Amino acid sequence: MATSSSSSLSSASSSAAAVSVVPRPARVVPGAGAFVLTAATGVTHPPELAAEAAWLRGALGPATGCLLAPGPGITLLLDPDALPAEGYRLEITTSAVELRGGSAAGVFAGLQTLRQLLPADAFRRARVRTAEWSLPVCVIEDEPAFGWRGVMLDVARHFLPKQDVLRFVDLMAVHRLNVLHLHLTDDQGWRIEVPGWPRLTSVGAWRTGSMRGSRQHETFDERPHGGYYTGDDLREIVAYAADRHITVVPEIDLPAHVQAAVAAYPSLGAVPVEGVRTRWGGLSDGVLAPTEEALGFCRDVLAEVCTIFPSRYVCVGGDEVPTGPWERMGHPDPGSLGGWFVAELAGMLAAHGRVLFGWDEVLAGGAAVPSDALIGGWRGEHGTIAAARAGFDVVACPDTSVYLDYRQGEGADEPIPVGPLLTLADVYAFRPVPSALSAEDGARVLGGQAQIWTEHMDSVRRIDYMAFPRLCAFAEAVWSGAGSGPSSEPESGPGSESGSGSGDFADFVARLTSGHLARLDALGVEYRPLHGPHPWQTRPDAAGWPRERADREAELLELTRDIRGAVGVDGGE
Repeated sequence: MATSSSSSLSSASSSAAAVSVVPRPARVVPGAGAFVLTAATGVTHPPELAAEAAWLRGALGPATGCLLAPGPGITLLLDPDALPAEGYRLEITTSAVELRGGSAAGVFAGLQTLRQLLPADAFRRARVRTAEWSLPVCVIEDEPAFGWRGVMLDVARHFLPKQDVLRFVDLMAVHRLNVLHLHLTDDQGWRIEVPGWPRLTSVGAWRTGSMRGSRQHETFDERPHGGYYTGDDLREIVAYAADRHITVVPEIDLPAHVQAAVAAYPSLGAVPVEGVRTRWGGLSDGVLAPTEEALGFCRDVLAEVCTIFPSRYVCVGGDEVPTGPWERMGHPDPGSLGGWFVAELAGMLAAHGRVLFGWDEVLAGGAAVPSDALIGGWRGEHGTIAAARAGFDVVACPDTSVYLDYRQGEGADEPIPVGPLLTLADVYAFRPVPSALSAEDGARVLGGQAQIWTEHMDSVRRIDYMAFPRLCAFAEAVWSGAGSGPSSEPESGPGSESGSGSGDFADFVARLTSGHLARLDALGVEYRPLHGPHPWQTRPDAAGWPRERADREAELLELTRDIRGAVGVDGGE
């Protein structure tokens, strides 16, 4: 197949409706006609792309009836000299399909686009239609704007069964997201087995009840909650994600947010705690004591984590560490212990060839933070700016832009409305690199990460509602570089191009409503309708606590004064 625009491209009317892809590709050259999939359509590929070809057969075969056996029709190729690692070039003519990628990950990204070019029923698990399956003639060239396109999934506050995590991985793949940050432990639950520490799961994985609604209302249910993953469960999740070119980054929150662990092993704690925590938010007394026993616990936990997760980065949290428990146990310098713990944890990870990932609070430790640490900038843009200016690599995950537990609308029927308003348009407007950063400092921002904290999401249905379609908007922001300015000029002839990037929110909504929501329907995603919740998605029994954005921004600015002073830079305010 030719590597230039095919002669089948013509001055036919724009195929923008047919090429309704999310996230939006960088360049689309529409043409006339279609490639029709039939039972005879085959797939050819080099040995290095056998896994990607197998995924394509598994994804399309049940829904289309096209088994895609070895043979002519769709050709998968590697072209690292011409394309970036995650970039791809998809050329469709009436007689053949050729997909080239800079690596296997690039080919896989192109396959996600190819699948979206088919009718939405291609996303079902079995065949429901007998009509023709066709791909529009076009050339698509694409690559991501950012290398880190992540989602943090909190399985500590509400446990998510393994099969639901695997389903979430599939939904990430559809949207070309490539990092699953798995928040495995917190005050409200411990979700990973650790050899030699059986009470972490027999005690720490269970709590007697949960808060119902926002914590300000002091309302609780009496329903026990719990669950955990075995080592093999997590290995399965890691392998399943890797097959979809998604890296799983584990998080074990230390030295604070460990009330579940201290409830299981009281001698680990600075002060006693009353069981696994049932409350949301606020600072807990569940903090590790600065003892050799606690350090041995950390070594054992992190060693097990490193045997399961091959990720270069391991997140140890390091956030919201109260010094009160250390003061009460009589430590002479409690203010220094947070930084001391970070340095110890970084050394433990380095012994396994891994790098510490911590929330921006770890920067308060100053010189204790290793220079290769990765920082999660969550407290507005201030954490991201401070980390980048101090010379650290950083992932932008600002509270007021990408926290998908925050309310989506102003309506009284919005379920458990907490935090500032974060609409679909607000998420779409997210820019990982703050405008206050210079080009040199901005280059340290590896990408962005959406956060799904699950205090108010007790099932996969609730996660669906809070995550989608906002996660679709986030995916476009980090893949297409939202706001970089797509061309809005009309197509006028052969070889005309639809725009790059995704700065046009109206265009995004048009693609969402013209095709992508139907794909989510076919996948069984119970997303929030654009007009507001269905009656069964409301929660009149659980009150929220809405905040004003300006109030939250001011609060975050104040909260980050500690790290700006510690690293000797301002936060860009």
